[in-house]
Order: sequence, then C-alpha cells, then structure tokens
Amino acid sequence: MVTAVALVLYGLAIGALALAVWRRPVVALYAWILGLAVHNALGAALYGAGIRGSALTAIQAWKEILLAVGLLRVAAGVVRERRLPFRPGPVDVLAVAYGVLVCVYALIPQHVLGGSADRHAVGLALKHNLVPVAAYFLGRSLIVRRGELVRLAWTLVAAAAVVAVIGIVDVYAISIAWWRDSAVVPYFHKHLGYDYHGTGGLPENFIYNVGSDKPFLRRLVSVFLSPLASAYMFTLALLLATALRRRVRLLALAGVLVAVGLLFTFSRSSLIALAAGLVVFAFAQRRWWPVLAAAATIGVSIAWVHVFPHVAPTGRFTTADIAYQHAQARQHPGASTNPASTNESSFRSHLTSLRDGARTVVHHPQGYGLGNAGQTASRTATPIKAGESNYTEMGAEMGILGSILWTLWSLVLFVALLRKALRSQWWAAAGVSSAFGAALVLAVQTDVIGDPWMGYVLWSLAGLVLSADALRPHDEPAVDVVAERPVPRVGVVRVER
Repeated sequence: MVTAVALVLYGLAIGALALAVWRRPVVALYAWILGLAVHNALGAALYGAGIRGSALTAIQAWKEILLAVGLLRVAAGVVRERRLPFRPGPVDVLAVAYGVLVCVYALIPQHVLGGSADRHAVGLALKHNLVPVAAYFLGRSLIVRRGELVRLAWTLVAAAAVVAVIGIVDVYAISIAWWRDSAVVPYFHKHLGYDYHGTGGLPENFIYNVGSDKPFLRRLVSVFLSPLASAYMFTLALLLATALRRRVRLLALAGVLVAVGLLFTFSRSSLIALAAGLVVFAFAQRRWWPVLAAAATIGVSIAWVHVFPHVAPTGRFTTADIAYQHAQARQHPGASTNPASTNESSFRSHLTSLRDGARTVVHHPQGYGLGNAGQTASRTATPIKAGESNYTEMGAEMGILGSILWTLWSLVLFVALLRKALRSQWWAAAGVSSAFGAALVLAVQTDVIGDPWMGYVLWSLAGLVLSADALRPHDEPAVDVVAERPVPRVGVVRVER
C-alpha cells in the first residue's frame, strides 16, 4: 500500500516537473541543483518506509527522466527549425567522439576484452560515462538571458549553505548510533549494492579513523550521506560565490557557512582543488587577490589537519568494528592514522589506486569493457581493474583511446571556458571555468562524475556558459530579467543585453 501511494505521488510530481522542463529546459538545472543534494537522503528514507527494489529505482530515476525530457525538447526544436541552437566546435566534436566510443564499448562482448562485468554493470557504467556528455549538450543548447545564470548561481550557493548547516547540526546533535540503526546502512548495502565496512556497516568515509582503539572523528556528510559529495558541492559553491560579487553581505554569510562545512568534511583533496580553482579564477580575471586566497587555503588545509582532531565530534567503534579493523591491520601492516603522514591509510590508498590504474591501462591498452572499474564494479561485485581516478577508470574500461578522449575533451572544454572568461571578463565564465578546473584536479584521485550532482550540474553549467555571449560587468543592469527568446541567427546563442 505504501509503495502504491508513493508511486502515484511520484508519478504526479515527475509529470508536473517534466512538463515544466519541456516548457523551459533550464528548469532541469534547478531541479538537479536542489534535488540531487537530497537524493540519497530521500532514497534512504523511502527505503526505511518500505519502498524497495524496482519501485525505489524508478523513483530515483527522476534525474534521468528530466535529462531525457530536456534533450527531447531540444531535439524537437532542432527538427522544427532545421538547425542546431549552437555552432559546433572542437569541444562538441570531442564530446560526440567520446560518447560514441562509450556506446561502442557497451556493445563489445566482455569476453573479447577480458572483462567480467554483467549486463547490469555495463548498464550502470554506460549511464555513468554518458551523463556528463548528455548534461553538457543540454546546457549547450539552452538559450537564456543573463539573469538566469545569476539565479542559478545564487540557487547553488544558497543550497550549499543549507547543506552545510544541516551537516554541522548533524555531526554535533545526532549520534553515530542513530546512523548505525538507520535505513542508511541497508539502503547502501541492499539497494545500491555497496559492500561497506565502516562503523556499523556505514560507508568507511562517514568518519575519520585515528586508530581502532581510539575514538573516531565525525565528518560532515549532511543530506548527501557522503563527505566527499558534500565537499564537491561546497567547493563549486565557493568558487561561484567568489565570482558573483553582488549582495556582498549575504554572499559573505553564505560563504562562511559553506567554508565551515567544507572544513568539517575533512576532504583535503577538495581544499587543494579549491586552491587550484582560485588560481584559475585569478588568471581568468587578471587579479592577484585570488592567488593570495589560494595560498591561504593551502595554509588553512595544513593547519586544519592538526586542528580538526581537537574540534571534531567523536564516537566509539563497536566490538565488531574493532575486530574487523584489527584483522585489516594485520593484512596491511605499516599504515598510519596520522593525517599529516604520507603513509596515512587514505592517502596511501589513493596513491596506490592511481598507480595500479595507470599500470592497468598501459599493460591492457584495449581496456576491459564497461563496468570493470570504479564505483560500478564495486556495486556489482565485479573485479575492479581501476578505481578512484576518472582518467584511469576510462582507460581501464575503454583502453588508452578512451582515456585520451575523456582527458582531451575535458581539457579542451576547460580551455574554451577559460578563453571565454579571458575575452569577456564575465563573472559566469570565470566562475564556471574555475569550478571546472577544480573538478579536473579532483578527478585525478576520485571518481568525480560518479557523484551525480557533479555530473549533472557542473557539466550542464559548462555547456550553458560556453554557448552564451557574455556581457562585460559594466554593461549589466542592476536588475536582471529572466526569460527565453528564439535563436537570433543560425548557430549563435547570445545572452540578452
């Protein structure tokens, strides 16, 4: 009964939202910014309410449905007008080439390449690899006035501030015992298929382990149910807030909340990526103060490693947790729990994974096929050929050609965004190019596009900004008007003056 009611309500909601996206495809971006932040929290809540299996999977497909509706709306416009809403360039050609290669590898039998992924794993990998391409082309095809970009940026920054506040309240007010007994554990294990061995069966990175016989440190996970996904959102929000430069007091308040949230995720890679993004922003805007901010970010990240253990909420491992960790310590001797050590277990794990992934690509240049790397392999009990880094994951699945195409597309897109920022001195181009640069840094050691929020939001924003002709700051009126209008001429998309 509960499942039937939930499906009826979902059908009504997704129908209304799909209609809104059909009328104005940019609505999908707002839905992703807000909805993907609570996607996992809502999924766990529905699982706890008794909604399981295919019913829950169908509900969680809302993001793909909106993407499909938006692309169909664009395709209908192309057929009607008999022209593309943008002038194709090298970035678009590389995106298509990469997407075609993904589809080709999805059709190659696994035994031909030496892979062992089943159809379910191949399907998950196909979606994982194609979402950035589809989101990019949706953004690339949108025709909006400049006020829409302001509203999108403010929506993202405000959402990040709310996520940060929820996360800070959580780590101090909600006990880890509550999380152990919540539906989050079976949701990750039974519905998503992850084999986590963190405290009480939670994901390992829910907490920071300073030794199995010592109290662990709580990390901010918020509604993302992940410190890394939260940190990625916070990093992008801070870079866009840096670019906005309006309503300074409100922006400063939101920025402080987001920055505190980022620190409590204890994601050192995200702080490094933030510093890299600030350097990109300094170059795009031809200013020196972001370089100083980047240096300060590195200094804070170093200091925070020593401060965090003294301010973070703590918790105790269960007896079963301690027994498991002692067994792991015997299998992996010499690992350190000191976050400032280069032998620290998390740092060493990332480094080892990156090195092993690179070796896999070199020694098996044809790839193993889709579904044999990263989160997809982990979820489907497939032997993992490469993990963590997007660059090595693409190579492990689609060979050296796949890794080259993915890397080349990403870099050319980044350069195109940066060139637009340099030519126009437009805040949106500077903000999104710096955010995209930060994401490329994160992708060296993590599966950035494996976080749906990043895959949908950042790549669609990149396409949207790349298509828009920017106005210089002094041309912008005090009040922005949000609207859409027809394409002014073949192949050119402009932001309304």
